[in-house]
Amino acid sequence: MPSRRHFLEQASAGLAGTLLAGLLGSAPGCTPARSAVRGQLRGATHPLGHLLRSPHKIAPPSGTEVVDIVIIGGGVSGLAARRELHRLAPERHTVLLELEPTTGGNAAAGHNARTAYPWGAHYLPLPDNRDTDLLAFLQEASILTGYGPDGLPSYDEATLCHDPAERLLLHGHWQPGLVPEVGVPAADRAEITRFLAEVERLRHAVGSDGQDLFRLPLDLSSADAATRQLDQETMADWLARHGYHSAYLRWYLDYSYRDDFGVPAAQVSAWAGLHYFAARKGRAHNAPTDAVLTWPTGNHHLAEALRKQGGAGRIQTNALVFGLREAADHQLEVLVYDATTQRSTALLARHVILATPWHVAKHLLPSPVLALAPLHAPWLVANLTVDGYPGGPGQPLCWDNVRYGSPALGYLDAEHQALRGFDEPGPRSLTFYWALPTDPAHQAAARQHALTSTYADWLTLILTELDLMHPGLAARVQAAELWIWGHGMVAPAPGYVWGAARAQARQPLLGGRIHLAHTDFSGVSVFEEAFHQGLRAARAVVQPMAARRAAAV
Repeated sequence: MPSRRHFLEQASAGLAGTLLAGLLGSAPGCTPARSAVRGQLRGATHPLGHLLRSPHKIAPPSGTEVVDIVIIGGGVSGLAARRELHRLAPERHTVLLELEPTTGGNAAAGHNARTAYPWGAHYLPLPDNRDTDLLAFLQEASILTGYGPDGLPSYDEATLCHDPAERLLLHGHWQPGLVPEVGVPAADRAEITRFLAEVERLRHAVGSDGQDLFRLPLDLSSADAATRQLDQETMADWLARHGYHSAYLRWYLDYSYRDDFGVPAAQVSAWAGLHYFAARKGRAHNAPTDAVLTWPTGNHHLAEALRKQGGAGRIQTNALVFGLREAADHQLEVLVYDATTQRSTALLARHVILATPWHVAKHLLPSPVLALAPLHAPWLVANLTVDGYPGGPGQPLCWDNVRYGSPALGYLDAEHQALRGFDEPGPRSLTFYWALPTDPAHQAAARQHALTSTYADWLTLILTELDLMHPGLAARVQAAELWIWGHGMVAPAPGYVWGAARAQARQPLLGGRIHLAHTDFSGVSVFEEAFHQGLRAARAVVQPMAARRAAAV
């Protein structure tokens, strides 16, 4: 008869693979009791956002306002654009419109009685020291505190992820780090070592044009044709072609790509799969090269810094943009529905920065000018309150805690940066992540299933996985606040990063009046890309304005 642990492992994988097929409902007693767990299921504002599909249901505008620039979308790209416009053209009347009650996009955050916690992106690797724009922002936010005698940046010690940072549950033992080591056969270790050596070589490699083969933001990467050709095959095919067959290595890479992109190596282009490792080149005076910056609220801390550095220009939340069209005198008309007042307004602007994901942008562009087809996987984020420290043999509790072979992505210790002791009495807060399996041909169905599944369904899934990581701990969960991201983050599928549609998305539309800025138009959903998408769009807006002023003089 199969063991309880074997049953739970099969159940966990089966539930994830079928997006909650109800497998555990037929096996009472094999999952923890759920009745005592407090919490609710949340998510982005779907009902308001879905009005975009039926704009005729929205009342027509009752007034008109003239502004200079409208930014649609208050995620990292939109906030970065607003900050840059304030820096370069503070005299311009800029309005930022955001669908959600708060800005930040997928860098959202929440809190409980004990701590703040992330609802989405939660860290920033050390930036490339050539990225002077990003370093300037971090310095203004007091995250970068100065430069050492070696010329390298120093970061606020409170923002550098404290040790111990990562652990992996492998063969019943918690090992330090996420690269499989404990009990791994010699042949597999040799493959892992060979792969890590290859990406280290690529980290320093340059193309025939003298540019780094892999760099952030992506557009600074080499145009070397032989390297960019890697965008046409999957990372899984590249691994097979180069003799990488170790199940341990394949698991580690799948975990890494699911953690950043939401999909495994079989759905990621080889160019993007190698870029994931080889583009990270940050160095610091007071931290090792693999250090990351993190906060209790995750990257919401960065989003808030962008908002504060953007000046006093108006930010309107709970605002659905349901129309964008050309108007007289080379203006653009932006139709906005205010969900708070339940009234619509028409904004007349010279420029619009469309900083929304593609599934929103495509409804607003006056015509289908782009042939983008980004892949998005639904995400589940759960913030759990447990009544004790999750232990186990080997490495003690870390910031990031992962189970080998799991369909989930593990959990963060949300209180890690608070430096509380492991044995301190009281509850503990854990942030649990799960990128849900997505068939590229059936994205809409997977998203619909994710959005219609119940709190009880998701809680069963989470507690089953938690019980595999720490037997008995699931029964000690006191509260579980859950969040579903229906669209999640863009995945760099083969042909997307260096495809013609993405290249076109970088160009201004409608005579230079509409500028697209979002990681959907990049292919890699990381903070640096979102930040530079916003800067690029803002500078494209300011440049013609400056030219007109110069011509008038």
